[in-house]
Amino acid sequence: MRRLLSTLAVTIGLSTALTALPAAAQGTVRVALGTTLSQLDPAKTTIGDEYVYVHLLFNGLSRIDPDMTVKPDLAESWTASDDLKTWTFKLRQGVKFHHGRVMDAEDVVATMNRILDPATGSRARTGLSMVDGISATDPMTVEFKLNIPYAGFADIFADRNLRIVPKDKLAELSTQPIGTGPFMFKSWSPGDRLELVKNPSYFEAGLPKVDGATLRIIPESAARMAALESGAIDIVWSMPYEAVDKLKTSATARADSVSTPTWDGVILNNDRPPFNDVRVRKALALTIDKEAIVELALFGQGNPTFSPIPPSHPYFNKAMKFAPPDIAQAKKLLAEAGFPNGFDVPMQVPQEREQRVRVGVAVRDMAKAAGIRINVERVPFASYTANVAGKAQMYVDGYFARPTIDTAIYPFYHSSGSWNKQLWLYKDVRVDQLLDDARKTNDEAARKVIFGKFQELVEETVPGIIAYSAAHVNGVSKKVDGFKSTPMQWLELKSVSIKP
Repeated sequence: MRRLLSTLAVTIGLSTALTALPAAAQGTVRVALGTTLSQLDPAKTTIGDEYVYVHLLFNGLSRIDPDMTVKPDLAESWTASDDLKTWTFKLRQGVKFHHGRVMDAEDVVATMNRILDPATGSRARTGLSMVDGISATDPMTVEFKLNIPYAGFADIFADRNLRIVPKDKLAELSTQPIGTGPFMFKSWSPGDRLELVKNPSYFEAGLPKVDGATLRIIPESAARMAALESGAIDIVWSMPYEAVDKLKTSATARADSVSTPTWDGVILNNDRPPFNDVRVRKALALTIDKEAIVELALFGQGNPTFSPIPPSHPYFNKAMKFAPPDIAQAKKLLAEAGFPNGFDVPMQVPQEREQRVRVGVAVRDMAKAAGIRINVERVPFASYTANVAGKAQMYVDGYFARPTIDTAIYPFYHSSGSWNKQLWLYKDVRVDQLLDDARKTNDEAARKVIFGKFQELVEETVPGIIAYSAAHVNGVSKKVDGFKSTPMQWLELKSVSIKP
């Protein structure tokens, strides 16, 4: 009976979702997302589904191509002084914002100053902490003065929050966003859909190929996949891993997968008991089998790692090994920390992020053997930022790939980092020094050594437990041409076309 009721519930849910979908305009690509957007201002976006939208409407000074190489975008070129402390960007000529005005250097200055203003509340501010001054030296040239040598400075402008916005429309970005991207904002119904139309003045000739894009919010993963297979949706962004095998035999859709540096993990509050004791954090880590978690949470679509540096990256410390669980040592450390009989602790998981729920359940089951009794609490993802992040003792969360190793690491592990203050409140002077040193060197061999030591230190001090680097998998209708998943998890639609 329970199975029958479950089947009926799913059927009713699918029927509701599908009948609510409008007939598609010819040339419009329809994309399903799982979470509603809470923010349209690119400087303030914080979740994956919002980053999808940002990539469609805005451009940065630089961009990251699918092969993870950094290329010019709104900047046509850049140069650095010999000491790497003065960077000059020449802007692309004739690029227009969606309201018709030509972009110039003052727009770049206004965008960056706004991000650097603490009142804006952008998480990208830490990534620009090395900037001492920004100026427009002529209408199409911007100069940045840095307080340290920074070899990868041009790369960071490909990041999600550093998209260029018009200086005369800053106050309207949250409701009427204007960028330079291939698509323009048309309308937004929170919790339902975002409508975009083609930018006829987009600076890449012949793009985009479709007339528009509709981003539909469909929270139930089963409903998203059913909509894809029925033809009501063209692309399911970040499809559920458990559905990958099913699409192998589908006549109407395929799974498109790519390896990424995106990670999920268990966030431990290093500022609150019991996780303010490194022995407790290490004891928990000793109970975890990361390779098993990849199978349980991702259905094999990923790889275990030690930090946000993925195994595919040249900086990954290949000398380090994934040890099997050591329950005896975990119990010994817990006893030394004053927990000879273990302890009870709640752990929040985001109920709409199925893979993170599976991470939480797997960690709960593994930790039990050492006497760490975890009570898994499912919390709506929309409540995470306000009620969980930076407040809870222990929770599961995850973060998207960043454009450089510095931007993937520094904000999360340096004691002054914006994401560190939002997550685990971790502080280690040795790690701070390594990350500061990495920013100051342009020597790739030296940076590899620094980040190798960094991985050893975070494995030793356990700020939290990075479970894996996850693959990004999209569900794509076989009527869609020109779509390719990207390691940064952008939704790249400008080259997509739809077969009749």
